[in-house]
Amino acid sequence: MLNAPGLIDSGHRGEVRVLLVNHGARPVVIQRGERIAQVVIQAVARAELVEVRELPGSRRGAGGFGSTGS
Repeated sequence: MLNAPGLIDSGHRGEVRVLLVNHGARPVVIQRGERIAQVVIQAVARAELVEVRELPGSRRGAGGFGSTGS
């Protein structure tokens, strides 16, 4: 599947399609009813951003990029 995972916004009202590509040397036949994709219904979080001049320090932040502090 190309463009995976895909995103369908809440305003879409048309048909949902799956873009497939075969990188193999042999043809692949997909029959009606075969399962080739799945959908996950996901809530969208709406965040309110607050601009600040500087972020406060933290124990984890002192460990550097990717640090979990352990």
